[in-house]
Amino acid sequence: MYQLKSLFIFLAAILAGVGVLAQSDTEKDVASRVDSLMNRMTLEEKIGQLNQLTGDGEVTGPVTLNQDYQQQIREGMVGSMLNVNGAEYTRKIQRIAVEESRLGIPLIFGYDVIHGYKTIFPVPLGESASWDLEAIEKAARIAAEEATAAGQHWTFAPMMDISRDARWGRVMEGAGEDPYYGSKVARARIRGFQGEDFSKDNTMLACAKHYVAYGAPRGGRDYNTVDMSMRRLHETYLPPFKAAVDEGVATFMSSFNELNGVPLTGSRELVRGLVKDQWGFDGFIVSDWGSIQEMIPHGVAADKYEAGDLAMNAGIDMDMEGKVYQQELKNLLEDGRITDVHINEAVRRILTKKFELGLFEDPYKYCDQEREERELLSDDNRAFARESARKSMVLLKNGDVLPLSKDLEDIALIGPLVQADDEYIGTWSARGEGRHVINVMEGFRNKLGDETNLSYAQGASFTGQSKEGFAEALETARQADAVVAVVGESAMMSGEALSRMDIGLPGVQKELVMELTKLDKPLVVILMNGRPLAIPEVDKKAPAILEAWLPGTEGGNAIADVVFGDYNPSGKLTASFPYSVGQVPVQYEHKNTGRPKVEDQRYTSKYIDGPNKPLYPFGYGLSYTTFEYAEPRLSQKEIGFDETLEVSVKVQNTGELAGEEVVQLYVRDMVGSVTRPVKELKGFEKIRLEAGQEKEVVFELEAEDLAFYTKDMEYKAEPGYFKVFTGSSSEDVQEGEFTLKR
Repeated sequence: MYQLKSLFIFLAAILAGVGVLAQSDTEKDVASRVDSLMNRMTLEEKIGQLNQLTGDGEVTGPVTLNQDYQQQIREGMVGSMLNVNGAEYTRKIQRIAVEESRLGIPLIFGYDVIHGYKTIFPVPLGESASWDLEAIEKAARIAAEEATAAGQHWTFAPMMDISRDARWGRVMEGAGEDPYYGSKVARARIRGFQGEDFSKDNTMLACAKHYVAYGAPRGGRDYNTVDMSMRRLHETYLPPFKAAVDEGVATFMSSFNELNGVPLTGSRELVRGLVKDQWGFDGFIVSDWGSIQEMIPHGVAADKYEAGDLAMNAGIDMDMEGKVYQQELKNLLEDGRITDVHINEAVRRILTKKFELGLFEDPYKYCDQEREERELLSDDNRAFARESARKSMVLLKNGDVLPLSKDLEDIALIGPLVQADDEYIGTWSARGEGRHVINVMEGFRNKLGDETNLSYAQGASFTGQSKEGFAEALETARQADAVVAVVGESAMMSGEALSRMDIGLPGVQKELVMELTKLDKPLVVILMNGRPLAIPEVDKKAPAILEAWLPGTEGGNAIADVVFGDYNPSGKLTASFPYSVGQVPVQYEHKNTGRPKVEDQRYTSKYIDGPNKPLYPFGYGLSYTTFEYAEPRLSQKEIGFDETLEVSVKVQNTGELAGEEVVQLYVRDMVGSVTRPVKELKGFEKIRLEAGQEKEVVFELEAEDLAFYTKDMEYKAEPGYFKVFTGSSSEDVQEGEFTLKR
């Protein structure tokens, strides 16, 4: 049926002199093919391409209207669908578009493939703690291969919002607090999702979201207002998005929040002006779910008519699950509030991506049930999920407890996360299922066999104040040779719309851990969570703490690998862990103030009831071995604007085990036309050293690496005196100095 219709269209197009759908890329380039197709489209069909609706799968936002979306597809009123899954079902829906609509324009299927599709990797904040860009890229590649096998063309990822506030639930979805590192991770994930050739059947469109400053809401409350200087916006929150454009990201998503009084979905200055005109972004921009019509409760639009006016003029090309464009664009055009240039530009951007994906050549190329069955949850994918999970884990404390011996006769596993399979995959887990998860009990059993007795008591729930389970847990622990407490957050305690006021261990889990510390047993606390937690009491009392995040499908096996020493932990934090929620927002890259902290002086910038520094800083993470850093050596004391400075540091593994270390480089501009942070990350390298081995790591700095937004908001370096720091975290560093001269 489809082939016959394609032949008819092809012959008709030739007779009309406007060959369109059946031409190959070698006959005409994509741009001319898009133009030819648009010449045949009615205004209603063009507006339809700007309309994205949700299917009848899971819902990832408030459904605005009940709709017969299949009939709308037949009428050419839909350009994209989200939450339509599976090779068989996407083929069914695509067939309606290409065989039952007038022009047969294929749909783009989008989905939130955030940290895996069927094989689930650690939440992105955990992945970022690996500081392994190749591993992060490979995880995204596997996710793309699985998702495309199941009919998906487009992922709403990566999220590249910088966040310094652990109350915000979506901190789990990004790469932490630093714009330099966040930009590197964003580019790696885009490469993984998009591959090198969109025409292949295992690559998908990536989406730079959420544009912009969504990660800085007041009070850490999701969707809340954002108010900041343009300097802060350009220095901290925009760099990952510019990096995404430079990497060739296919799409952008506007964020829910307002920024300085203007919702981003209606910001002509930041969307059309900056992203499209100044940065030259040539993909298309989709609103977040319903965010066009949400400009009404924001208070900048009286109705959908005004909201559509603001969004289209701002440069939003596609309306996600709002139907504002479908209902109002024709009216706005007739009234002269928008022009056909606006509509045509948006349609052209969307159709271009459909052609690049090869959907006009074969709209069913992503709908291969045999491939879907073969690639989802494959042994290779699960093996890499295990590797990714253990790379992400951060050893926060170790009082000679870890690694545990495999010869222990009895180990007590205590806590609500020991066997809570559904929690391991976290939120935004796509098509992942708890039934495929390896939990800690199973991972330990796989590691130890039947020689070791594994006893279990839950002890506490995630919420509530009941301590009824304490007695059983403590008695179980008393009978054991060692105790492993697996505590933290459930999957639905971090993620979208899951902000928390209290970022300690929820419920009575902290009290449970405190009771376990009194038993004088080897105790390991394993944290599973999607955000930085404030755990000063646990840090003080527990002899060993391992941050495992929400580790995904192979979490239990990966945790067992680390706990029993088959993998030496090498993760480093990308988001600071505060002592208290009262410290947030908190980050290493703060400014000094005119009265920096002096311990014994009252009138300096400090808390009177706690430290300024976080409990665990950015870049922090321990190993089962030890590393010794020499002082950094600089190739010269002065460099010009056209010269390169080499900063070298020798690192030696002084322990008895091989291990990996993330060597970090920071810079401080001591005097600028505006105040500068006390440190800024400018480089890192993850190295592996055998016991006793030494390696010299060399970083290069140029004037461009020292640039910032000056007093006049010019992005450039200024001559002057700089400090440079190398070390194992943002706090554990040694310093050198140099001068940048004209």
